[in-house]
This record gives sequence, structure tokens and C-alpha cells, in this order.
Amino acid sequence: MMDTLIKALASNGAIRIFVADTTELVREAAKRHHCLPAAAAALGRTLSAGALLGANLKGADEKVTVQINGGGPLGTIMVDANGQGEVRGFVANPEVHFIHPTTHKLDVSRAVGKDGTLKVILDRNLKSDFTGTVDLQTGEIAEDFAYYYTVSEQTPSAVSLGVLVDEHNEVKAAGALMIQMMPSASEADILMAEHVVANLRPISAMISDGMTPEDIATRLFDETVVLETIPLKFKCTCSKDRMADALKTLERDEIEAMIHEDHGCEITCHFCNTTYRFTESELYSLTVRS
Repeated sequence: MMDTLIKALASNGAIRIFVADTTELVREAAKRHHCLPAAAAALGRTLSAGALLGANLKGADEKVTVQINGGGPLGTIMVDANGQGEVRGFVANPEVHFIHPTTHKLDVSRAVGKDGTLKVILDRNLKSDFTGTVDLQTGEIAEDFAYYYTVSEQTPSAVSLGVLVDEHNEVKAAGALMIQMMPSASEADILMAEHVVANLRPISAMISDGMTPEDIATRLFDETVVLETIPLKFKCTCSKDRMADALKTLERDEIEAMIHEDHGCEITCHFCNTTYRFTESELYSLTVRS
């Protein structure tokens, strides 16, 4: 089943809703990076949040980058997304796994850490990018994104991010939900949204039960109007040509060392874990400057 994200409105436009099923793209990322369960959950939550951020982009060439580093053993989590529903990402140390001693659930907060920041970089093809940075609040990622939206974008938001990983380390369900209050929201609208959030089931559980993003949105609020449906997928922008361009930035003697000492080289993309092999002759051609 294809991953999708919907944008919707409720209460005559006073409440904005985003719901995404990100199961396939999170599963793809977790497999590519050989993630253990806690790492898969942390990366999956960030990928899902990236999809939410990307849904607000308007230009075809715009993109958003998310960087999380909480000082925990996972290291940096980085995600790129665009407005076409294409998302990619990686975690520095995918072989991290913790179970919470009390809840016996994945301990994402311990893996991520709390002593660090969440940074969102919006590239709108202007002279300078917009960067919003907030301190991590919990390291659970969903609460940290809610804090980012409320503080940096000044939009009161509730965010739910979830990744369900089974005992075989397989991603069974993943998704994202965001509820935002618009300036026209009344006190009654706010109370209604607070009631919905207080009684919210985990987004991954709803998706695991077979609910679609539209099912979830219409279940939460009466008279929900779906504005747009965006297909989502894991997609990297790397290529061998791009890697060759990166090699061209090296000094000639560095490339010659790869030729004579290593007899070629391999470059692995951080975002998708694809490895590109360059032979001696291919490296030699890069030393011939036009």
C-alpha cells in the first residue's frame, strides 16, 4: 500500500490537520541503514516529521532539512524532504537499541538524548535559508517538533509520531499526525482539540489497524474537509555523477593516490547507504581538467 499524507481542515478552518502513513518509506530507510529497533523508531519518527514539514512547501525546488542531535548514542539524525512527498534520511549510529525498564517499550529518548537541539532549515531558493533551532525537550521527537512549531513558527501544535517495530525488527507501521490551531480558532475550538489530543491513540496503532490517513482525520473531527492528498516515498537524490562531481573537488594528488595506492575508490551516500565504485580509469578521467 502506498504511503500518503493528507492535509485537511476542521471546525470551519479553525483547525488544520496533517495525517501521514509513512510505513513503506520508514521500512525502506530502516532496511537501507540496517537499523536496530530504537534507531529505526528514532529515524522513522524524524522521517515522518520531515514529511509533515515538506507538505507545507510550495515551490518545486524547495526543500526542508531536519537535524537532531541530543547528545545520545544515536548521534545526529538528518532528514531531507520536499513538497512532492520525497523523503530521505539517516542516523549516524543505527546499531543503537534501548528498551525502557518500566514501560518495556522502545526507549527513543535515551537513544536520542535530551542535551541538544532540533534544527529545521528551509531552503526556498532565496539568497539565504531560514533556520529555526530549538532545544530538545524530551528526545522523544514528537514533543520536540510540537515545541518547535509553537516556539519557532508560533503555531500551537500537537504532534504524534509513531513507528511500530515487531520482534523480528521489521517495521510494521509508521505515521505522523499534526493538529494545529489557526488564528480564527475560538475557545470552543481549542477545548475540542485538547479533548481530541487527550484521547488520541498512538498513530502507529491506528495505521496498524488498517486506518488510512483520511479515516483517521475524519474519525478525530466532525465535518473534516480533506484539501489535498500527497503520495510519499523514500527517494534519494544521489547519483554516480554527483559523486564524481564531489571527487573533482579533491586535489589532483589525492585522486592519484586513490589510483596508484587503492586502485580505485568507493563512496557511500549517507542518506541512502548506496555505494558507488570508481575504477582506476574512471578516477584518471577526473584528473583530466577541461
